[in-house]
Amino acid sequence: MVLTKEYRICMPLTTEEYRIGQLYMIARHSHEQSDSDEGVEVIQNTACEDPVHGKGQFTEKRIHLSSKLPYWIQSILPRIFYVTEKAWNYYPFTITEYTCSFIPKFHVVIHTRYEDNNGSTENCLGLSPINLIHREVDFVDIAYDEISAKHYKEEEDPKFFQSKRTGRGPLVEGWRDTTQPIMCSYKLVHASFEVWGMQTRVEDFIHRCIRDILLLGHRQAFAWIDEWYDMNLENVRQYEQKMQEETNEKVRLRNQLNEKQLSETGTPSPSMPTTPTAKSPTQSSNRSWFSWS
Repeated sequence: MVLTKEYRICMPLTTEEYRIGQLYMIARHSHEQSDSDEGVEVIQNTACEDPVHGKGQFTEKRIHLSSKLPYWIQSILPRIFYVTEKAWNYYPFTITEYTCSFIPKFHVVIHTRYEDNNGSTENCLGLSPINLIHREVDFVDIAYDEISAKHYKEEEDPKFFQSKRTGRGPLVEGWRDTTQPIMCSYKLVHASFEVWGMQTRVEDFIHRCIRDILLLGHRQAFAWIDEWYDMNLENVRQYEQKMQEETNEKVRLRNQLNEKQLSETGTPSPSMPTTPTAKSPTQSSNRSWFSWS
């Protein structure tokens, strides 16, 4: 049985504000992560259209991980490892898929819908009765859920942060029942790793990673509100493009250095195999893994 959870993450924003904050946070966070040997490389970012959901944006990224994985997963993977993320954003509905060419049994798919409420919609994503029975709901509290010490920054703690431009925050106990405006991101996550003897352990690990990323990303999106609050969609797309160009240049230079080291020392190259051709979310046979988008 594939492990399925529905994460509900509330924010002291409207859904339209969240759209800007989300794009800003992802672009900035990806750029910052690329300062290390691991990070996010943007392969494609183009407009798309769906007969049901209308016009949207398709993105394909490579998420470079390797040493961030626990030793028991590293032991079964190549030394250089990345996950492919494909996302179809038909705001306020999105589909995100993660695959790994090294592990065909591994796939994650995330369906997300955004609503202006505090997580009170019982079946926001239109699940069937049987899927509702197997679904596990997990409320993620950006202010009061524990975050790892290595990621904690007091200036990004919603219990203490107050926006100078909007006056929102700090978020007090019970804030989801009293704060206005408020919106909720409903994320239905299907995680599958169909390898005998490892399925439960790996699927649990995937969900822990997803939850940690959702918690950190949403905390940052709120804490950075004064930086993106005056942006419109065109502004944030321009910022996103600028960050993507700078991020990809970092990755390109790093790969050149790795290739040089290979030619000089014979050390195994971290060059990447090609990413599978993008398909629509309904066509894709390999599904995917972990962004909060």
